[in-house]
Amino acid sequence: MAARRLLLAVDGGNSKTDVAVVAEDGEVLATGRAGPFLPQSAGVAAAVDVVEQALAAARADGGPAGALSSAWPGGVAFDHVAAFLAGADLPVEEEALAREFAARGFGADVVVRNDAFALLRAGVSGSWGVAVVCGAGINAVGASPTGQVARFPALGRLSGDWGGGEGLGQEALWHAVRAEDGRGPATALAELVTTHFAAATVEQVVLAMHFGELDVNRLHELAPGVFAAAEAGDEVAGALVDRLADEVVVLAEVCLRRLSLLDTPAQVVLGGGILTAGHRRLTGRLEAAFASRAPKAELVPARLAPIAGAALSGLDHLGATRAAKARLRAHYATGGSR
Repeated sequence: MAARRLLLAVDGGNSKTDVAVVAEDGEVLATGRAGPFLPQSAGVAAAVDVVEQALAAARADGGPAGALSSAWPGGVAFDHVAAFLAGADLPVEEEALAREFAARGFGADVVVRNDAFALLRAGVSGSWGVAVVCGAGINAVGASPTGQVARFPALGRLSGDWGGGEGLGQEALWHAVRAEDGRGPATALAELVTTHFAAATVEQVVLAMHFGELDVNRLHELAPGVFAAAEAGDEVAGALVDRLADEVVVLAEVCLRRLSLLDTPAQVVLGGGILTAGHRRLTGRLEAAFASRAPKAELVPARLAPIAGAALSGLDHLGATRAAKARLRAHYATGGSR
C-alpha cells in the first residue's frame, strides 16, 4: 500500500505562527505553534526559524495515537508546503520566502502566499471569492473562478491603507490630543487614552512615546475602547468606526470589481479580531454599505482558523478528494487543535 502524501500547512501571523502536518486524505496528524512571523523586521531567515520552532512543537505533539511518528519520520521532506505568511505582501517577498523553505529541506514543492489568502480559502464554500482581514492592520484579497487574483501592496499608510487596530489607535490618540489642547471637539477618547496608559494627561502619553518610554506599537490596545465609546454615543469615536466600515467595504468592492464579480453572487469573508468581535455599530454600517454598493455579495464571518485555509489550499494543490477536504473542515469546525 502506497504511503499517504503529506503536506505542511503554515499560517504565519504577526502574533503567532501555526503549522499543521496533514495527510492527503484530510487527517490532521499534528500541529504546532511558535512566536510571530516577522520577515520585514526580523529578516527572512529569522522568520523561517520560527516555522522550524513550530514544526518542532508538532513533532513533540506526535498526533493521534502516535500517527505522526510512523507516517512522518523526522527529516523527511514534505510532498507539498502551503505557507500563508504575514509580510509576504509582494511577489518578490513570496519568492524569497519560498526559496528559504526549499533551501532548508522542507520540500521541493513550496507555495508561499500572503496570509490573507488563507482566510479566503478557509471562509469560502468553494475556492474563490473575496476576503477582508481587519486585525492589527487591514488588507483584502480576492480570487475569481478562472484563477485571476486581486490584491494590494498592503504596506500600511505608505500604500494607501487605513484601518485595523493600529489605525484606530493612532486616530484615537490624535483626536485625544486635540480635545485636550482645544484644537478639536471634546471626546471620550481623551479619557480613554489617559486611563489606559495610567497617565495624568494625553500630552504625557505623547511625550512618553516620543522619548521611547512608552512603546508606540501599543496604540492598537485602544481599539476596543474606541468601539465602546462609539456605542456609548461619542461622536468622534463613532465617526472613526464608520470610517473603518467604509474602508472595509471599499476594499471588498474594488476586489470584486477587478475580478468582474461585482454583479455576480460572490462570498466576501470578513476576518480578523475586529471584524469577528461583533461590534454592533460596525456590523450595522457594513451591512448597509454592502447592500448599497455590492448588493450581490454574501457576507461570511470567518469561522475556521486561517491554518485550516492553508491546509485546504494544500489539499487543493495535491488534488485531494472532496471527502478529504470535508474531513479537514470537520476537524477544525469541531474544535480540532489549532
